[in-house]
Parts: sequence; C-alpha cells; structure tokens
Amino acid sequence: MPRVTENVEWPGEPTIRPSETTVPTMLCASVEETCAFYEALGFEAIYQQTKPYVYLAMRWSGFQLHFVATPKDLDPAREDLGGCLVMVDAVAPYHAAFVAAMRRAYGKILSSGRPRITRYRPGASRFTLVDPSGNSIIFIQRDEPAELEYGGSKQLTGLAKALDNARILREFKNDDLQAFRALKSAVRRHSADAPVVERALALCHLIDLATALGEPTAPWLEDLRGLELSAEDRRRIESELGHLPGLQDWLP
Repeated sequence: MPRVTENVEWPGEPTIRPSETTVPTMLCASVEETCAFYEALGFEAIYQQTKPYVYLAMRWSGFQLHFVATPKDLDPAREDLGGCLVMVDAVAPYHAAFVAAMRRAYGKILSSGRPRITRYRPGASRFTLVDPSGNSIIFIQRDEPAELEYGGSKQLTGLAKALDNARILREFKNDDLQAFRALKSAVRRHSADAPVVERALALCHLIDLATALGEPTAPWLEDLRGLELSAEDRRRIESELGHLPGLQDWLP
C-alpha cells in the first residue's frame, strides 16, 4: 500500500496528492419521496434508478448526496440511520435558501416531523436538514471553534442553566422534544426564584418548541403575557430571540 504523504514522492511508489472528493452514501426508504423533497429544495437528480438496485444521486451547488436502499430490518423513523456533514464558509445563506425553497414548495417552513429543517439562531455555526428517510444533513461553518462550549456551565444555576442546556439540546443534539421536556420541568421548579426576564426567555422558547412539536402554545402564551417586562427586559429578549417568528406577537 502506498504511503499517504502530502506531495512527497517515494522511490518506486505512486505519489498521492490531496485532491480527493468524498461523496456520502445514505439510506433511502423511498426514491420517489427522497427525490421529490430534495428537488423541492433546488437539488438536481443526476442519477436515479430502482432496478436492479436502488441508487439516487442529488446535486446542489458544489456538493452531492447519494442514496441506496434501506435494509428491510431498519426503521427510518429512528432518524439515526445515517447522515453527513457539509462544511461551508457561512451557514446562514444555506439556511435562508432552504427555508425560501420550502415556503415556495410547501407554503410553510417544515419545522417538525420528517422532513424538516432546524431553526437557525443568528450567529449559530450549524443547522440540520432532516430528509424523509431520517438522514441528518448537518451544515457546519468551517471556522466553528474547535473547542465548542456545550453548556453545563458551573456558573449557571436554576432557570438560567436550564435555558443553556435547552440551547445545546436544540442546536447541537437536534432534540427539540428533550429540550421542551427539560425546559417545561425547569419552569415549574425554578420560575418563582428566577428573574422575570429569564422566565420570559424560557416561555418564549417553550412557545417556539411547542409550535415545532405540534403541542399547545396557549398555556405558555398566557403565562408570558402575564409578565411585567421593563424596556431593558424587552431589549434583551429581542436581542437573543429576535429570530423567532411571531416574537413580537407573543410579548406583553
């Protein structure tokens, strides 16, 4: 086997130069559904067949996604069957492009179930696109810090710590349901001792999560509108959560 050494030739052995391109191959429960979803987002089907075996290749911008058949004993609903990372210079334009395409194709942003796209918070370095087969396509900014801060700060307690953990569950673990459950429990336990602005932030997150999960939002809206917020409180909420659709309609 030749030595893999950057731009170095070894006598009698071929030289390997760093010019490779990797193309992920993921599982596909339905060629038709998968192809229709990605085409709705602007992808082009560059290869498609169902016999003698399933193979689908989609292309968008400068990258490709390839798919093969899902084995009969695997359940796509688990959403842990496959996925890939797409490293980009800036994630915000990609999220904006996919959201715009979803609005055109479906009349709304697909934020729950399958397929869906995760919410994007300004300044975030990643988001996830989940396709009909449960594959997670994670777009990550190239300059994302090598040492990410994954929450759990020892300086945070009570509701502030719960908000931090909910952020990690949503942005890095793609687990809206667990974030919703954890934050709902924390609001019950810590609201009485928390500053009003933290209570408002938690309730705004619960409203957004409930919307994404198809849960009732009325209880959280009622609690939020019952709070007395100062101008400074509103500025902080709008600064941190201004990306949430409907925020201005929620606030008292």
